[in-house]
Amino acid sequence: MDNALQQFRDMLASDGYLLNWSAVGNDRVIVKIEAGADACADCLVPQPVMEAIMTAALEPTPYTLDHVELPAGGH
Repeated sequence: MDNALQQFRDMLASDGYLLNWSAVGNDRVIVKIEAGADACADCLVPQPVMEAIMTAALEPTPYTLDHVELPAGGH
């Protein structure tokens, strides 16, 4: 799971964001993106785009995306 999301974790970190995930039930995942102190507010893509990206990233894993939580003020 961490390997599937690592490239996105690194990319978001370069813009000041943290990416974490938590399992829901046996096969679903919530992806949470949190803004750091120096986060680039204009760097986040809109919610539907982020959900499509995370859904594709999870395809090689046994998990499916439940939803993405963006920081307050996110798209």
